Amino acid sequence: MIRNLLRLVWLLLSAWLIVWVLEGLFGVDQRHSILPFQGDGSSRPALFIGVAWGILPMLGIFSPAGPGRRRARPDDRIAVAKVIAVDATGTTINDVPQYDIFVRVSPDSGEDFIGQLRMLITPDEQSSLVIGAPLPVRFSSMKPDAVALADPMDPAVRQALLDWRIAKGLIDPRQVRARTSGITSPADILSVRPTGKRLEGQSELALTVLISPEGQTPWEAETTLFAYPQAIGRLQVGSPVWAMYRREDPKTVAITIEKETVA
Repeated sequence: MIRNLLRLVWLLLSAWLIVWVLEGLFGVDQRHSILPFQGDGSSRPALFIGVAWGILPMLGIFSPAGPGRRRARPDDRIAVAKVIAVDATGTTINDVPQYDIFVRVSPDSGEDFIGQLRMLITPDEQSSLVIGAPLPVRFSSMKPDAVALADPMDPAVRQALLDWRIAKGLIDPRQVRARTSGITSPADILSVRPTGKRLEGQSELALTVLISPEGQTPWEAETTLFAYPQAIGRLQVGSPVWAMYRREDPKTVAITIEKETVA
């Protein structure tokens, strides 16, 4: 909303400057100008308006979807990318520094490739943007290096990321039906240990969980889960998680940290 308002202001300033230039070219007496603020013939209004006209585009008012983002295209694919380098561009907008983020994109099929994102990153966001951090991204099949951030809250993106995890073997094949069409219930971790297996930068954990559906008797189940190093702190004994299972097979469980909906 604010961006659209600033765009309108910029267009009005552009029209003002165009009329002012045309009046000057045709020798119109500025004391009789049709423009506001020009009754005294002074060029000061034009100076101030020209400065404002030049500054507004620097505020990113013409960015269609925000820094590092673009509108989805019909041929877009979604994948997980890992940060491999972060470089400051030296530009700041509204005191927020701009960075070039280089990522290694891992499609569900095909080879990995390197992509680049240019984004404004606040100091609070910088702490989470470390080497190896995962990011959901969109990329064009026709131009793979045209990478943009994907909205992790978009249901289509969440489904694509789930498909990516299944394709990469990050969800045990025995858990796929529970994860995609099961019942979701709260659970608590009773025990956790690493299995020593790693895949796509994630470590596999063996968990024992206590599943507690509302109005039912709790039960224990054993399962496994691949997690990024940044998430392991949320998978400790006593941590609340979400368990997904099928009614006919309550011992086969898929675990998520945040509540997920089935596919």
